[in-house]
Amino acid sequence: MSLFGRATHVGSLLRPPQLLRARADHAAGMLAADELRRIEQESILVALAVQQDSGVGPYTDGEYLRTDFMSGLTEHVDGFAEQAPSLEWQTEGHREEDASILRLVGGKLTYRERFTAREAAFLAAHAPGPFKINLPEVTNFVVANWDAEVSGRLYPRRGDIVDDLTTVLLQEAAALADDGVRHVQIDAPCFIAFANPRILALLESEGIDTRALLRRCVDADAAVVRLLRERGVSVGMHICRGNYRGQWFNEGFYDDIAAEVFGGVPVDHWLLEYDTERAGTFEPLQHVPDGVGVVLGLITTKSGDLEDADELARRVSAAARFVPLENLAISPQCGFASEVRGNPLTWDDQRRKLDLTAKVAQRVWGTV
Repeated sequence: MSLFGRATHVGSLLRPPQLLRARADHAAGMLAADELRRIEQESILVALAVQQDSGVGPYTDGEYLRTDFMSGLTEHVDGFAEQAPSLEWQTEGHREEDASILRLVGGKLTYRERFTAREAAFLAAHAPGPFKINLPEVTNFVVANWDAEVSGRLYPRRGDIVDDLTTVLLQEAAALADDGVRHVQIDAPCFIAFANPRILALLESEGIDTRALLRRCVDADAAVVRLLRERGVSVGMHICRGNYRGQWFNEGFYDDIAAEVFGGVPVDHWLLEYDTERAGTFEPLQHVPDGVGVVLGLITTKSGDLEDADELARRVSAAARFVPLENLAISPQCGFASEVRGNPLTWDDQRRKLDLTAKVAQRVWGTV
């Protein structure tokens, strides 16, 4: 098992106002690229200090060089169209469609250039301790970025993008290992699509064998994980239900995918969303192989409401019925800003959430 400590976080942090302004000014031609880069770097240094003060790790750059958690790949890999999918996001009491900042697959997916090199180099130079780099994974694109009209000319079925996308991810993973990066997290918000009746109905209407497609995605991720681990890189995988301005995309329990996913992707640890009843019980954790760590995402990033530390500690104890306590850790359930606009909470709310994570870790394990 590879866990960096007992208090961690998924990766993205709220962008400070000065960074948002700089991005907008640069896009409008009002700010030079060198000045934007200076503000980006200053903002990342602040994010690193916040993580150090709270005691959470490993360090990330807050994803401050990205527009969303997948944008590094979609902006530096050939084959993505300008057209965005219209995804149905959900919140308490209603659903809304949003033409998101994601991009549809519109041509042959081909690795053009590195998309995490700047992040890795800056963190290697400035992180106060171990750091991680986040990568997306194939299931996200299979579910959310394929469209029959836009993608279908080259990739007639969703699963047809898997091989080319896996090749892209293998190249970037190998480059990260060459960079000397020792920790990689793979973000997978769409595995739960295979437990979501709404998405399953859509896939089945296209004549898809959903279990076969799930196995194909698992095998693709496993290939990337094996390459990294063979090169001495520890790997975690994060599963959530989507995270967009306090909303979510998927619903469903881990029960329906646990055996295939937990047993099929040979990561060192899992980071699992468990902040609401939508995640179900801890019982599916019985499918996590012996010795593999589990980071319990018990603290929500979708609002500023602060959880009770005693209740969080009790929930950790409940999970320890299925995974030994020494193999557990705690974190917020997802990033604070999976896309640039971020979730509906304040910078102070975010800091309180990180501090709470460390406080519970200290209470349960005696260390962060």
